[in-house]
Amino acid sequence: MASDAHAPAAGVDPTSPLAPGPLLTLADGALSVDIAPAAGGRIAQIRCDGIEQLVGHGEHGSTAAIAWGAYPMVPWCGRIRDGRFRFEGRDYALPANLGPHAIHGVGYLMPWQVTGQSPRHVELELAMPSDHRWPFGGIARQRIELDGRRLVMDLSATATGQAMPVTLGWHPWFRKPERLEFHPEAMYPRDAGNITVLPPGELRPGPWDDCFVNRREVVVHRGGQRIRLNSECSDWVVYDEPAFATCVEPQTAMPDGFNLAPERMLRPGQTAAARYVMEWD
Repeated sequence: MASDAHAPAAGVDPTSPLAPGPLLTLADGALSVDIAPAAGGRIAQIRCDGIEQLVGHGEHGSTAAIAWGAYPMVPWCGRIRDGRFRFEGRDYALPANLGPHAIHGVGYLMPWQVTGQSPRHVELELAMPSDHRWPFGGIARQRIELDGRRLVMDLSATATGQAMPVTLGWHPWFRKPERLEFHPEAMYPRDAGNITVLPPGELRPGPWDDCFVNRREVVVHRGGQRIRLNSECSDWVVYDEPAFATCVEPQTAMPDGFNLAPERMLRPGQTAAARYVMEWD
């Protein structure tokens, strides 16, 4: 257990500046992406037909690790209430790094290693910590690939020496669209602590910083372009409160998933994986 779940520790503060570092660029025709392995293995920018798609580092003052590009969320998504959860009969506490809660995992705050690449794809790997930030270790992997006007992102986590809970997802900061086609089935409520609770229920009007049950394609309309977003994930967070950005985040579980969906776990040697596809018409 972490010694103090309510004291942000070095290397876990999502509001601290995080520079992109050296960029690796993939390109296929009209589509290109800049990848920042040292900055959480994130995509720093996406361009299609020369139009930039993401809030980049430094735009609108967005230099904080949590606030730019498109980054992987691993080994958990969204907030863990008070950074605390119970797993296999033991209580754990993660460093609180957004108010009293622990947010978005450790992957977006750590440098990833490039393990394979070509002009159209890159493979990245992260040995997750076995310390106060995340006591279980494990290996996270990404494959980012361009196929014409499609961007395919694969994310996985593998348990190594011990069992661990896991949820996976992505957090892209899209530049503000003119319109979002989004037709969820239900919406998870939030309590007074701004934390997702069960069960999902009726839809409420935005602006949103909320999780939805969604099994349909989402379409982003911006600058005359249509971006079709697809994932097998059925939990999607939409954060559209900022005037300059909208985040559309497929996840393998709702926020606070370690407490709300404790069955999502891996035994040593097991792997959880998910895919997110963006396609420009």
